[in-house]
Amino acid sequence: MGAGFGLHTWTLDTTPLSKVLDIAKSTGWNAIELRRVDFTRAKEAGRSAGQVLDLVKASGLPVACVGVEPGWMFAEGAERKRLLQVFDESCQYAAQLQCNTVMSPVDPGRGDVQRAAASIREVGDIAAKHGVRLGLEFNSVAEQFNSLERLRDVLARAGHTHVGLLLDTYHFGRSGGDPRALEDLAPEEIAYFQYSDVPKNGLQPGKTLDRLPPGQGKIPFREIFQNLVKKGYRGYLTYEAPNPAAWARNPEDVAREALQATRKFLPGP
Repeated sequence: MGAGFGLHTWTLDTTPLSKVLDIAKSTGWNAIELRRVDFTRAKEAGRSAGQVLDLVKASGLPVACVGVEPGWMFAEGAERKRLLQVFDESCQYAAQLQCNTVMSPVDPGRGDVQRAAASIREVGDIAAKHGVRLGLEFNSVAEQFNSLERLRDVLARAGHTHVGLLLDTYHFGRSGGDPRALEDLAPEEIAYFQYSDVPKNGLQPGKTLDRLPPGQGKIPFREIFQNLVKKGYRGYLTYEAPNPAAWARNPEDVAREALQATRKFLPGP
């Protein structure tokens, strides 16, 4: 289903990028998702963005998505200018990696909805310039854009073809989303898909580093995957599961077990 399964670098956050690429290949993942912080960490270590791009290209792994730095929705002045430049850079990186998707979470705070829509149109124009599409992700612990319904509303106001919905099962489940709501989505609304499971209990306000492999929590993955198939979604399905408990384990075991758990919920032929 879709283009295949991607491994998000945050899932193996404490493992160097070069090793993450090796692990993703050896454990059967089809692609990798890069974060903005992967480039930031490289710069802090004295390596250029070009060296990161060369490393990823040399791995032979396709790139499912490239992350941008969040905060651009309501930023002003010099900080807004900086964030839009960073956004442009991330789009450039994606294009150089032959990746057609970038992603960003919504801003965590509150602001005017029309201003948010105008910002979405602005970054949509930047994405279009580079031939990529932005997947915008609602965050279950954000103050304002914390549900599928609220994000769909602002995306509709923006009305930009190079910006769509990033559906993340963790935030969808944690926000109380009903899988039946996904039936209302038009196929073209879904720009990108990330997944992990939500713990059945013990959730802490504002804390999201408790993500689990499919089947260990409460997300109805079989129903959601079936819905994606019905929608004709053809992008990557990327496993994003930051969790200190996973970071403390052997990263190869974490990657292998997550993919095995995922396959158990795939719809049959």
